[in-house]
Order: sequence, then structure tokens, then C-alpha cells
Amino acid sequence: MTGYYGEHSKVWVSVDCIIFGFDHGKLELLIGRRQMDPGRGEWSLYGGFVSPEETLEEAASRVLLSLTGLKKVYMRQVGAFSAVDRDPGERVISVAFCALINVKDYDDTLRKEYGLEWVDVQTLPPLYSDHNEMVKQAIGLLRRRIATEPLYFNLLPDLFTLTQLQHVYEAILGEEIDKRNFRKRVKTMHFIEQTSLVDKQTSKRGAQLYRFNKRNLGSSSSFKL
Repeated sequence: MTGYYGEHSKVWVSVDCIIFGFDHGKLELLIGRRQMDPGRGEWSLYGGFVSPEETLEEAASRVLLSLTGLKKVYMRQVGAFSAVDRDPGERVISVAFCALINVKDYDDTLRKEYGLEWVDVQTLPPLYSDHNEMVKQAIGLLRRRIATEPLYFNLLPDLFTLTQLQHVYEAILGEEIDKRNFRKRVKTMHFIEQTSLVDKQTSKRGAQLYRFNKRNLGSSSSFKL
């Protein structure tokens, strides 16, 4: 480190990870009790400070890996949060990232190790500092992107039913979708392909299983319903 900029005050830079999962037909968020002061014991997102050798993305990836054990995770920057009084401990600027994971891929022993809980986004408790606002903005980001990007596949298993797919859409948008119109629209999405397999666990009659084909992704320009 050099002696430049010594006349200027210093601030801390951190990342906060907004980790979404989909289970039981609901969009859920991974949160835990804060293990440090200030705010010890309050519900909180999980994050960490950015080291001098890291980019913001590298810091967020490190946090995500430690929490989930997953390396290939959908992650997008939500924005920077810089209110002067957002952290009563020090002057901290935080950059929030949202991530989407398939809950079934998540090692539950890590959740228990960190004391984390999956909570329905519709019934979130008050979170530390401005973390509720971070979540709100992250959901807004997902709702905007769902019209142009098939991000919902990051929340589903490799094989899924159309009912599961519809429930993911509804969970992100926060509203019900007409089943008939939804299935008509899915038929035009060439990157969603039907398999010869049938799901008999969640449907007594047996529901056809589908999968995501990235090779055909360029054939559809919009994902609006």
C-alpha cells in the first residue's frame, strides 16, 4: 500500500448476499441471526468485508461458496447502499448481490453450521440495518429480468413439471398466472423441451417432465407471459 490519499477519510466496503431458493411453492430467502456487534442476534443477510486483494464479485462469490458449498451460482449485483448512518459501528458501504440456488443442491449441514433458516419472502421478519430494502430491490430486479432472462431455471431441479415452472413464475412475480395461457406461452419457448420421463411422486396421474436446453435459448427473444 502507498501513502497516497492519506488526507482523506477511509470507509469500509462490504458485500451482502441475498440468497433465494424455491421450495414448497414459495420463494424463500436464506437468513440468520447476526453473530457480531452491532446488531448481534438480529435477523440478517450474510455478508463480509471486501479484502484489499478482492473485487466485489470475488468477495460475494467467496461468501456464497462458504454458505452454500456451490461454485456455479447465478449471481447479479443489486446495488450499493451507502446511507451515512446505515451501520452504527463504522462508516460502511455495502454492495448487495442476489443469488438463485436450487434448494435440493444445497448441503443442509452448512445451513445448520451457520445457523441459517429458509424464510418465505412474504413473511420476512425485520432485518438488520437496510437489509429489508436490499431484499426488496433484489426482488424488483428478478421481476424485471424474468421478462428477458430464464433465471427461474436456477431455482428448479434439472427435470421439472410445468406446474413447478408456473409456481416459480408466480412466486417471483407475487401473483397468480392463468394456467392455460401459461402453457400456451411455454410451447413457444424452444429452450424448454419435453422429455419422455414422467413424475409420479408429485402427481398421482403422472406429470410430464421437462428440461432446460441452453442450446435453443437464442430462438426465443422474450419470456413475457
